[in-house]
Amino acid sequence: MTPQNQDAPVLALEEVRKTFGDHVVLRSVDLAVPAHSVTVLIGASGSGKSTLMRCANLLEEIDDGAILLDGEEITAPGVDQDAVRRRIGVVFQQYNLFPHLSVLENVTLAPRRVHRIARAEADARAMELLGRLGLADKAKEYPDRLSGGQQQRVAIVRALAGSPRLLLLDEITAALDPELVGEVLAVVRDLKEQGLTMVVSTHEMGFAREVADQVCFLDAGAVLERGTPEQLFGDPQHERTRRFLRRITEAGRFVPQS
Repeated sequence: MTPQNQDAPVLALEEVRKTFGDHVVLRSVDLAVPAHSVTVLIGASGSGKSTLMRCANLLEEIDDGAILLDGEEITAPGVDQDAVRRRIGVVFQQYNLFPHLSVLENVTLAPRRVHRIARAEADARAMELLGRLGLADKAKEYPDRLSGGQQQRVAIVRALAGSPRLLLLDEITAALDPELVGEVLAVVRDLKEQGLTMVVSTHEMGFAREVADQVCFLDAGAVLERGTPEQLFGDPQHERTRRFLRRITEAGRFVPQS
């Protein structure tokens, strides 16, 4: 990868199109994520949020358009995809922790095997991160001894262990019991305060309103509306956006600010 373009967004999607057979999942999506900002994706299930995340991390190949990381096109032919992925941390709603490895071993596996960091350095970095997220005392535990919220926090620590340029968080509270959602969202708030660049998809509208710098509403694979939380939640311009927010409010996933 070439040196970072300081003037470019950390992540940019330009006219990105993705299909599965005859089904169009992303329709000419444009998105720019500035450094040290949080972009939140909202929309109904099936609107394209998860596919957008997977395309951004090159887990899915796009059919048209371009994706850029720090101004460099990462979807161009010949790009070292593994090198790109080393700069992007990803956390999905399923924790995907290795059950036969301890928490510490889960966190240090990629730094040691992929980034070739010495064990002592990897362990020190992992323990610092685990401590920051309130998990230092769980370092020797195995995943099945942890609550869902703790496992998700370990997954976030694992994504942070490689010091990513960009962090993608895809519905990370969807698999959690309601009482565990708050502890995971608190971690994301802390990461925002630390200036980490993030793209977050969520159904937690109150949280989106609190942490987002920009909110994008996806509908049928397109970014139908975008703006600041105040703009999009306070005065949505499209009827589909208003209808989606009404449904979320009725489901109890959106607590308006007073």
